[in-house]
Amino acid sequence: QVQLVESGGGLVQAGGSLRLSCAASGSIFSIRAMGWYRQAPGKQRELVAAITSGDRTDYAEAVQGRFTISSSRDNAKNTVYLQMNSLKPEDTAVYYCNANGRRTSYADFNSWGQGTQVTVSS
Repeated sequence: QVQLVESGGGLVQAGGSLRLSCAASGSIFSIRAMGWYRQAPGKQRELVAAITSGDRTDYAEAVQGRFTISSSRDNAKNTVYLQMNSLKPEDTAVYYCNANGRRTSYADFNSWGQGTQVTVSS
């Protein structure tokens, strides 16, 4: 199995910053990409940012220039970070980590974290 553990959400005033972390562990052979999605009340889950194993990044237009995604690998644990600056009330949502790749059994996986709440007050 592949486990994703998120941390770093919370309450912040508009204009503030937060950093989310997500650590992937388990029977991982390789990771193709990791990313962050968010879902606000009454809205569909949407991609915020993603990063590939080759460090290619992709951002939603709404967060371009304010959010930065990065990743690291240490002792077989793959971690993805989302640095969120200049936060706006419309960034309020539950943020979910996602990872996809191949297990040690060579089966593909697409796993989600449990979600972490980000609330931006005006």
